[in-house]
Amino acid sequence: MTITLTQGILIAVWAMIAGLDCWLQAFFIFRPIIVCTITGLILGDLQLGVIAGGLTELAFAGLTPAGGTQPPNTVLCGIMTVVIAATNHTAPATAIGLSLPFAMLMQYVLLFFYSSFSLFMPRFDKYAEEGNAKAFKRLNFVPLTIVVIAFGLVAFLSAYAAQAPMHALVNSMPHWLTHGFELAGGILPAVGFAMLLKVMLKPQYMPYLVLGFVMASMIPFSNVLPVALVGGVFAAIEYFRTRENNDLQNKIKELESQSKGDGMDDGI
Repeated sequence: MTITLTQGILIAVWAMIAGLDCWLQAFFIFRPIIVCTITGLILGDLQLGVIAGGLTELAFAGLTPAGGTQPPNTVLCGIMTVVIAATNHTAPATAIGLSLPFAMLMQYVLLFFYSSFSLFMPRFDKYAEEGNAKAFKRLNFVPLTIVVIAFGLVAFLSAYAAQAPMHALVNSMPHWLTHGFELAGGILPAVGFAMLLKVMLKPQYMPYLVLGFVMASMIPFSNVLPVALVGGVFAAIEYFRTRENNDLQNKIKELESQSKGDGMDDGI
């Protein structure tokens, strides 16, 4: 398929909205599962957007900015995964690998903003010293506007303006290279999930992991929604059990403190 100008503009607008949320970390609509789904809806292939979103979300599950370590941008990766898969008729797993250069480009742009926006700090300090709250607030919108425009511009150029060169590049790739991207894209979700488990997994949660693996791998069913629902049930059970234990411990501490206080009063 060919992306029309209207679709390119809609993708740019969506990139601006998701990019603003990515910068502010407010509603988390910048996650690939949402970005890919909305992009697929814009391109008229919602199913492709959902499938690509699930794979890309798993790939980025364990990638979190920490200090100087900055992973590829999730917004551009999500958008370009769906765009490449839709326009070049490639598998979503292959499109993930092909979308990473665009995601890394956007992340480099953001890294440039991180450094260059320090030029606004003297003016912020000046307005703070003067007590000029209105000017201080207005100045906050300048970097936000720059970031939003950058997201929209990069997304529009990548999705609409560069679709012909991207189509030619994908078609010129030999089969072994395309297959390599497909394998790499298939491995990325497993790597992202493994990185997430490395941080979150605890010995007491190991039975849940084994149960989910058995259900997903050895029980035939048409989709993984039952596994997700069972996981949600176990998460709710664990949540309420932990809350009850915490309440019980707090009550025990209160009783101990009261008993110590009564003993001191008796002594006096």
